[in-house]
Amino acid sequence: VNKKDNDREHVNGIIFQRIIKIFTNLQYLNFCPSSIWYSRISLKAFTANLASTTLSELHVTVNDFDDCLYLLDGRFNQLHTLYVYVADIQSSQQTINNMENLPNLKYFSLYSNVVTRAYDELIVPLLNRMFNLEELSLYVKICDINRFVDGNDFKKNILNNMSRLKKLQFYIRSTTGVLNRINIPSNEDIQYTFKDFHNNHIISYVDYFTDTQRGQCHIYSYPYTLNEYCKITNSFPGGLYKCVTKISLYDERPFEYNFFLRIAESFPHLKKLIIENMKPQNGKPKSDGNQNLPIIEYPHLITIDLTEAHLDYIELFLFDTKMRLSNNISVVAIYQALRR
Repeated sequence: VNKKDNDREHVNGIIFQRIIKIFTNLQYLNFCPSSIWYSRISLKAFTANLASTTLSELHVTVNDFDDCLYLLDGRFNQLHTLYVYVADIQSSQQTINNMENLPNLKYFSLYSNVVTRAYDELIVPLLNRMFNLEELSLYVKICDINRFVDGNDFKKNILNNMSRLKKLQFYIRSTTGVLNRINIPSNEDIQYTFKDFHNNHIISYVDYFTDTQRGQCHIYSYPYTLNEYCKITNSFPGGLYKCVTKISLYDERPFEYNFFLRIAESFPHLKKLIIENMKPQNGKPKSDGNQNLPIIEYPHLITIDLTEAHLDYIELFLFDTKMRLSNNISVVAIYQALRR
């Protein structure tokens, strides 16, 4: 984080504190990012004079998990709804009251777009304090916890403590090393762990990458409500994702023509596409033999990043007559690859 970002977070913290202090009967506050002003806040410098006995619903973007814990340490004791975007979730040396239960909290949403290793240490204990929760939205990316988060793990560590829960939305992507592991779960194993989730349609899929000796598991409730979907592989089961405008594709196996057709059908409003795959296509269509192939259309695509893509994918998107893109599109690629 650079000095400019720190200054913004400090200024936003001052603004947030003054709003709480001036509006003494405040019940609802939405202090979230916009395209006009960077709205992430850091609360560490303001915790001594930050409190409200009237605020019941808060939407906010904070710098790190400590800030989230400050919001739930008793200073907002009437809070029943909290939507929090956390920029970074990692261990801290701060001393914060994070042991008390949160009986008033009924609706909680936690979103973080940065990979964390602190799922067991921070996220699970926080959720276990919310035993009266009625609605939970959880969107996190986890790495290096020596397992995949599956349905059994989700029930044992989180849901079994939430007997009043009525609505659940989530996306969890977990990655872990698979070197020297013997009993690694399959797609079917992961999906079976959700057999008791009767009120939710759950999608899951697993990949193992031999080059990097790592595994990846996606689990999420469907319909999918986020605007971004990262690290999609050949195992992607399809579906319709109307909210998604940005995706990244990653695999150690080649992406073939039909895969890109499936992606186009699943993400009709896609605006930004990132391809991370250095493996050449096996079934690369020849220029004189692709007349029977269906046309792939990305009508809303405005940016495509091919910096970590094999030349085959650059040729497919830029030169193939069966690929239809919008007229005004920004392409990011290695210059030497474009010159070939």
